[in-house]
Amino acid sequence: MTDLSAAAPGFSTLDLAALLYFLAAWTTYGVSVRYLRGSRISLSRIMDRHRENWARQVIVRDNRVVDTQINASLQNGTAFFASTSLIALGSVLTLSRSGDDVINLFATLPFGTVANRLTWEVKVAGLACVFTYAFFKFAWAYRLFNYSAILLGAVPPKGSSIPDGEMVRTVSRIAKMNVSAGSHFARGQRAFFFALAYLGWFVSPIILFGSTTFVVAVMWHRQFASRIRRELLLIGECDHEGPLGGRF
Repeated sequence: MTDLSAAAPGFSTLDLAALLYFLAAWTTYGVSVRYLRGSRISLSRIMDRHRENWARQVIVRDNRVVDTQINASLQNGTAFFASTSLIALGSVLTLSRSGDDVINLFATLPFGTVANRLTWEVKVAGLACVFTYAFFKFAWAYRLFNYSAILLGAVPPKGSSIPDGEMVRTVSRIAKMNVSAGSHFARGQRAFFFALAYLGWFVSPIILFGSTTFVVAVMWHRQFASRIRRELLLIGECDHEGPLGGRF
């Protein structure tokens, strides 16, 4: 059998196995949140339906100030995380300049492994990629919330002589834009959580296995076994065709 570490000098087979486990866990969790249905529908997908409900309420309100305020709060929160991801990215890049000191520090830890400069740089680059991915997701979510604000402003006044079909399309546009923005925001936030798990690799691949498992367990509980999810399901949320044709 070919030694996987031969393709990546400086890394052991256990290192590569831990990294693959990390990537597989991230991918599997994301797919589960997005595509599981029925009794295993995620909290995020349940809330997507409530985003649709919000869009329907917009067209029947005389005063839409509250809607613009809600959208602004979502946009401001996204901007905060986008800025935070840039700060985190800058902090990660400074790690490459103090590699020797940190390598010696990790080598003294009980589960630490002795790393060389190459493996350290590769690990730092990987963490930088995680925060870069998070920034792109938050930046795009911010832009989509901005588009949502424009669509809110384009909603015809209540009582205007607009065909019913056009009002349905208006609701659909707002809902889909907001759902998409929320989805990208959630992916960026998910990257933050997995960045915490990734830090375990700087100590040892065994710690990466454990930290990844812990992070996935915490997020899985929140999405699929949390109290608020159970309460939403009890009051009638289910997996069925939504009024705008989307499955939620």
